Amino acid sequence: MSIIGFPLLLIPVAICNIIVFLMPGLAFDAAMTRVVLLSGATWTIALGDMLVALGVLLLLPEVMKAARPGAKYLTDHLLSLLVLAGITAEFVMLPQFANATVALLALLALVDFLSGIALRSRHRREARAARAAAKSSAEIIEDEPEQPAPVAEPAPVVVPATELAPQTVEPASASAASAASIAEAVLLDRPEPVKPAATAKDEEKSPAR
Repeated sequence: MSIIGFPLLLIPVAICNIIVFLMPGLAFDAAMTRVVLLSGATWTIALGDMLVALGVLLLLPEVMKAARPGAKYLTDHLLSLLVLAGITAEFVMLPQFANATVALLALLALVDFLSGIALRSRHRREARAARAAAKSSAEIIEDEPEQPAPVAEPAPVVVPATELAPQTVEPASASAASAASIAEAVLLDRPEPVKPAATAKDEEKSPAR
């Protein structure tokens, strides 16, 4: 925005110079209006009071403008310093400006200049702290060891139900009976003994006698 580098307090200072140099017959204590209060008293508002009130109202946006991120700090400070130097020199050196109105405007210009310096110092500290925090966080991330990749656990083996079925055990009596039947079959199938050859010849000769 173009208004960022413009000192707003220059407006009441310029009005003062216009009144002094172009309207010599108009004094700063001239009554501009009168307001009747609820108490019944009459408040007389002079020209100087209106200029001071205007300067106070313009001081707020001037400070807010200096606190904006990315503001033109150098330009604002230089212009505020020029306004302060000009109004102070007029108050001290020129008799037409030797009044309370100009003194209060010079005080407002001083507050504007000092607040701009304070806000700039604060922004510098915040930026320095942010850079330090970012640097420390980056160092912490670099120092952390790399986590090993997770190893996948083997899937559980499902055993069929047939393998887990219990084997049937034959009773002892059945096994004993089968053993006895096998032994009996072996005894019955035993072959007859073979007679010797001499005995067979004797038997053949015996009837002939």
